[in-house]
Amino acid sequence: MRNKTYERWRWQIFGITWLAYAGFYLTRKSFSVAKNELKKTDVMGLTKGDMAWIDGANSVAYALGQFLCGSLGDKFGTRRIILIGMLASVTTALAMGFANSVLLMGVLFGIQGLCQASGWAPLAKNVGEFFSQRERGTIMGFWCTSYAFGGFIATTLAGVAAQKFGWRFAFFVPAGGLLIIWVLFLLFQRNRPEDVGLPPIEQYHVEPETVLDARDTPAEGLEGSWKVVGEVLRNPMVWLLAAVYFLIKPTRYLILTWSPVYINELLGTGTAGSGFLGSMFDLAGPVGTLAGGIISDRLFKSKRMPVCVIALFCTALAMVTFRFLPHSRLAIGAGMFVIGFLIFIPDSLVSGAATIDFGTKKGASTATGLVNGCGSIGQVFGVTLPGWADKLVGQGHDIWNPIFLWLGVALAVAGLLLMPQWNRLPATTKATS
Repeated sequence: MRNKTYERWRWQIFGITWLAYAGFYLTRKSFSVAKNELKKTDVMGLTKGDMAWIDGANSVAYALGQFLCGSLGDKFGTRRIILIGMLASVTTALAMGFANSVLLMGVLFGIQGLCQASGWAPLAKNVGEFFSQRERGTIMGFWCTSYAFGGFIATTLAGVAAQKFGWRFAFFVPAGGLLIIWVLFLLFQRNRPEDVGLPPIEQYHVEPETVLDARDTPAEGLEGSWKVVGEVLRNPMVWLLAAVYFLIKPTRYLILTWSPVYINELLGTGTAGSGFLGSMFDLAGPVGTLAGGIISDRLFKSKRMPVCVIALFCTALAMVTFRFLPHSRLAIGAGMFVIGFLIFIPDSLVSGAATIDFGTKKGASTATGLVNGCGSIGQVFGVTLPGWADKLVGQGHDIWNPIFLWLGVALAVAGLLLMPQWNRLPATTKATS
């Protein structure tokens, strides 16, 4: 029987956590949009190498922060970690808008990486507390549109602000938007159903609770205990997901951070035009996350691996053939959309629903922190790849053909790693009464 109070809290938590993670992208995307202005000699004169190491500093800090914030999210709860991390992100973005040197910009963007790391794992845990396994693929499919829409809105907002008011406002305007979201989160978020006098989600849905070990009972490993953190860190399936995400994330982040530069070099479009065409990748994300989540729940009965394997092989093919598209705005925009649709399917399932399933709601933050931390190490390779490729193939030569080929191979390997787990589901206890 549906409980109106319970349902209201479920969708309130869905809405505020969705908005919170979309909001983190406001301050995450500012630097990538501002690159085309910052590379001008009369502004800051950034070279590809400068951009690569600044992105790399951000990604290294983000990866380290994921491991830390994942465990802290399980230990101290979503609310504390998100409120601290979000406010720190706003402050850092404002400081980046005042930066006047390459070194300072790099240091601040590294700090921004730490702030950004506080978002995903604790928020994913929050969703797992209010939504059960049988619906999690679909719910996380909808929820993961947060970073797709967030990236699209952030890219567009920062691009328009930079073009109208100058590059510094690509940082100032998004920071103001995130500060508003911080206030809303403070007012409307709670960590668990039990915090507002409601039973756990498994009791409400009369559904068995997933456990890290089939020999465990739900009572073992209390919420926020180091025992649960340790069990997550010893779980082979969580580590497999981490390895796969390490191979997926370079593609997503290379396009996320370098598409405006790539499109500008290929088509000669300006800052706003390059940002808009690149944002087709982000715009396709919601379609991909929704499709992957719904198909995994309804067609494959909450099995996440089949959808991931199929999408990974398709994305690998799309990456290898992308450079053969006609050099027109329509073709490049469409290509960005297709790749975005495909890559967001395994990206959202591996980092979201699958990790919460196998990490369980009690260890969801640690598991997602681990998986996303390893993915963020892969992200470092993605954002710095153009800088390394420029040195390997030599300046003046095309770096993008080998880059797209390397990324396609990585995605195919990820698909091969998941194939043996095609029918895998997490262990459960007897249904709760």
